[in-house]
Parts: sequence; structure tokens; C-alpha cells
Amino acid sequence: MADPHPTWLTDGFEHIWLPYTQMQDAPLPAPIARTEGCRLIMADDRELIDGVASWWTAAHGYNHPHIRQAVTRQLATLPHVMLGGLAHEQAYTLATRLANMTPGDLSRVFFSESGSVSVEIAMKMAVQYWINKGASGRSRFVSFTGGYHGDTFATMSVCDPEEGMHSLFAGLLADQIITDLPADTMKQQRFEELLASRTSEIAAVVMEPLVQGAGGMIMHAPETLRFIREACDRHGVLLILDEIFTGFGRTGTLFACEQADIVPDIMTLSKALTGGTLPLAATLARTHVFDAFLSDDPERALMHGPTYMGNAMGCAAANAALDLFEQDPPGPRVARIEDQLREELEPARPLAGVRDVRVKGAIGVIELEPHTDHDWMKAEFISRGVWIRPFNNIVYTTPPLVISAGELSQITSAMLDVVGAWGTHKNKEG
Repeated sequence: MADPHPTWLTDGFEHIWLPYTQMQDAPLPAPIARTEGCRLIMADDRELIDGVASWWTAAHGYNHPHIRQAVTRQLATLPHVMLGGLAHEQAYTLATRLANMTPGDLSRVFFSESGSVSVEIAMKMAVQYWINKGASGRSRFVSFTGGYHGDTFATMSVCDPEEGMHSLFAGLLADQIITDLPADTMKQQRFEELLASRTSEIAAVVMEPLVQGAGGMIMHAPETLRFIREACDRHGVLLILDEIFTGFGRTGTLFACEQADIVPDIMTLSKALTGGTLPLAATLARTHVFDAFLSDDPERALMHGPTYMGNAMGCAAANAALDLFEQDPPGPRVARIEDQLREELEPARPLAGVRDVRVKGAIGVIELEPHTDHDWMKAEFISRGVWIRPFNNIVYTTPPLVISAGELSQITSAMLDVVGAWGTHKNKEG
């Protein structure tokens, strides 16, 4: 059997800085040598079914031949050119396709390299939209408890301050307006009053539609999203929808906002955009937002330009991923995954320490009592041949949308086993 701890891992571990990790006592991560379909193949040839699709990106599974061939062809001809003054086919084709497939008149596409940056760009667009229209005081954002939009400075300011990851920076962040999702009559009234009383300082509402991902996989109804859109319209406030997690079929429709039959003023996309192959993000604006930047005055232009924006290989991967979504729309597959998740995760509900079980589209969640046993859980999942990465008190799966029923059952069985064993482990540790 191959070495489970190859030299590149042990040597490199002395130098790498890992995400969301206390490095003082961090265990060695699982070394992955290759990927195929829905599986991660470790350095010692053990296989793990990927239950989180590499942070929700690998919608089509790994090493899909159509995406791989598109990237290979692009690498051989034009890996990258700057979009400042130059053009290449992949970016322009992708912009056209995204404008055509997103709802309403989201007709202008600004590319960047990461989801967090795409939200920063959306926020910058919203503020400058009002400046260009002569309302320079509208520079604050309304966001929601349980929300998460990234780890860069502007996006940290619109994340839930109680969520934990960004509390150290509270004194450095812009002061935004964070409130409860208006999911009942009382909260709707408070939300209306908030927008009415502070319209002159609000640039936009920013939110994740239907599912708040990294904040705890918190779900809300399409009616809540529709109410927010209507309230924004009533009070003349822009709406930014962060569809980085929910976009491209994850919740059952191609975009989550379609379930509420609404169109945001600005939408952000990333993650599954390239099928989990290359970093790429997009910020889409409706016609009225874009038109506010048109002027004889050069200073009214959007002065922003990431170096690798519209990278040709990333755009080629995205165009290939969109081909797959068009050839085989994800709706029926996600409906099958949703039904299976509901049936197979429900037995977790009476287990010790379980607070809730919830499912939306290809998202299955077991919420536990607060704990810090994440490393123990990850090791337990690996021993059962699946990759699940719990966070906070959430054990969840967001599998590739091409996962087979058998593979999904292995994931859900492991979730039930580990959550069941966690109760015994917790008692021993306590």
C-alpha cells in the first residue's frame, strides 16, 4: 500500500498555512492524489466519496471529460490575456450566455477570480450607482443574521457578527445594518420600518437566497425572498443576491431566486460556475444599474479591474460547465437527491444531541448541539470512506449533482453513524 503520509505532505505541512485552522494543534489533512467522478483518491489509494463537492464547486463531479478537454484546448491556444483593451472569445461568449440564462435583464457581466471579490464588486457597484445618481450618502448595506458573504474586508462587514469568524475585526469593519430575516409578520413590519426610516443611507440589501450557507445552512421560504424584493422596490433600495452557493441548481432551480419569481438588481456567481476546476466569479447587473455608469464623465465609470478577470481557461471551463447544465438540466437530478436526503436523514432526528434535520434541494443538514469535535468527526467520516467537513454545530452534505443513489446512501449512512457515535464520544470526553 502507498504511504498514507507522503513526503510532500509532511515536509510541506511545516510551511503551509491552512484555511479556518488553528495550526498549533492541527492534524495532517487527508492527502489527495487524484480525483474521478464523485470520488477523492487518497495518496494510499483509499477512496472517499466527496460529500461537499469541494466547497460546493464540483457540481458535475471531478475530471469531467468535456470540461477537461475545453481547458486543455484553451491552454494550448490562449491561457490568458488582460481584459483591459484586449478581448478573447471565451469571456465574451460566457458573458452572453450568463446574461441569457439568468432571470430578467441581468444583462451586464463583470468577471473576477473569487466569490468574495464578486460580492465586493457588487457592493462597490451599488454605492457608485447612487453616487452617479447624485445620492452620495447612500453607502450602507442591510444584511441578515446568519448571513455569510466572504472573508475580505467589505464582505466581512455584511456577515453575521455573531457567526464568529470575523468578530476579531469588528472595530475595523464598516458599520452596516444587520437585521433578522423578515420571515414572519412582526419581522416584516420591522424590516419595512427599517427601510423606510433609513432609505437615505442604504445602498442595497445583500443576502443569500433560500439558504444561508456558511452561516449555518439556514433555510427560508421563497415567500420571504419575494417580500424582501417587494420591500426594496417600495423604498427604492437595490437588492444584491449572493448566489455563489445557491446558483447552478443546488436548490432545485438553476438559480434560487427563480423559486420566488424575482430578479435582483445585482447577482453574484462563482463556485459551480467552472464545475470545480478553476477560480472564476461573476457579478451581473441589471440594465438600469449599468446605465447609471454611462456618462461623458470618465469618473462615472466603474474603476475596478482584477488582473486575472475573465481568465480564458476559467471562462473555457465555465462555458463547458454551462454546456453540461444545458444538455442535462439539474432540476430532475436535484429533485431525486432531495427526496433521498429527506428519507435517509430523517432517522437522525431522535438521536442524542440532534437539534434539527433539514433539506433543501441537494443540501442535507443535521444540526447538533454546540461542540468542538470537528477533527474527530472528519477522521470518523474518512474511516467510513466519505469526505464530510462539519463546521460549527452543522454536519451537512452538498454532494456533486451527478452523484449516484448508492454513493449518496453511503454519505447519509455515514452521517447517521457518525452523529450517533458522537453522542457516545461526547459523553466520554465530558
